[in-house]
Amino acid sequence: MHKTHAKFHLGQIVRHRKHPFRGVVFDVDAMFSNTDEWYESIPEDSRPSKDQPFYHLLAENDHSFYVAYVSEQNLVPDNTGEPVEHPDLSELFGDLRNGAYELQVELN
Repeated sequence: MHKTHAKFHLGQIVRHRKHPFRGVVFDVDAMFSNTDEWYESIPEDSRPSKDQPFYHLLAENDHSFYVAYVSEQNLVPDNTGEPVEHPDLSELFGDLRNGAYELQVELN
């Protein structure tokens, strides 16, 4: 049995290592759990291994808000202390404290 530990946690603000966006983690898959079509749309020389945690983010860049699905190897902590302005943030999270948002929904 393969055991994986996620490096980032729910509510944590992270930044993409290569692309100019950041976001708040709202879900984690222990291993890749998206479609093959999505995976194959990534250029082959940039495709991350499926055998690592993947994170669902409420993401933002200078132009828009969206949901992103990103491999752990492509994320780094965002230590700016700046809030994320994603419009769906308040549906899942409360206040920003110590660089992370407090979860305000009950998980099962």
